[in-house]
Amino acid sequence: MAAVDPPRRRPVGHRSRRPHHPRPTITAGASAPTSSRHRRGRQTLRGARLDDGRQVHLLSALDTDTGIVLAQVTVDAKTNEIPAFTPLLDAVHTVVGTLKGTVFVADALHAQAGHARQVAARGAHLMTAVKGNQPTLFAQLKSLPWPDIPVGNRTRDRGHGRRDTRTVKAVTPRTPGGIAFPHAEQAVRITRSRTTGARSTRETVHFTVSLPAGDAAPAELQDWIRREWLIENQIHHVRDVTFREDSHQARTGTGPAVIATLRNTVIGWHRTNGDTNIARALRRANRRSHDLITAVTSSYPTTQ
Repeated sequence: MAAVDPPRRRPVGHRSRRPHHPRPTITAGASAPTSSRHRRGRQTLRGARLDDGRQVHLLSALDTDTGIVLAQVTVDAKTNEIPAFTPLLDAVHTVVGTLKGTVFVADALHAQAGHARQVAARGAHLMTAVKGNQPTLFAQLKSLPWPDIPVGNRTRDRGHGRRDTRTVKAVTPRTPGGIAFPHAEQAVRITRSRTTGARSTRETVHFTVSLPAGDAAPAELQDWIRREWLIENQIHHVRDVTFREDSHQARTGTGPAVIATLRNTVIGWHRTNGDTNIARALRRANRRSHDLITAVTSSYPTTQ
């Protein structure tokens, strides 16, 4: 038996820019030796190499409200990003002081019981996609009576010659044991339909979230899921295209990670100053470099 908690209204006056998004949201994305992050945020520093010729892999955490990378850690080239999650979580905690109430949105690789417990231990919440790397959990989510569950939220967008429809359903299972994942409160299914000309595609993805329905309505779930794309659009794409990161050939020690951090800092600086087009902001800074130097140095007291 499954039950669905109905959507509820959110009070106004919270810290978010979106009326239905009261919680700070962080999404994680990593570099990898593949052509693209398998769904969102994954890229590679293609020109960068370690001394032994291996490529450099980085895992970053993005504050989706500000567009600022809060922390970044290097992934051991001999493994994947799973062991890097805890150091990244600790780094974000150090930067922001507290993670209480923060929602971490991550891809299916981070549907790990240990990750869920670590996030919960810090008073935060985890929303993660679930795929075949967790077969038992994936089967449980797929087997829920989705046809009987009403649509909680639906959005439609049109642009760039295509029409997109995203439908969210959420359910709180009342079966013994609940969802077979630590701290998971709701099972979520999002269906994405896209029409481009005469061609139509459809994709269904399942998620778990550690917030109950009373604290995370379907409209919020929709928003958080879409925010996971921001690390790709606001950071990786900018570093790839505007900074031409793939062409950079840093090869010494921590050089590649340091350069990536500097790029993140530049992007974050311009975003906090209201710039959404980073390429245009960089051109302006090149023409008026003294303004940038003044703005940076004026934040600190002058020493004699």
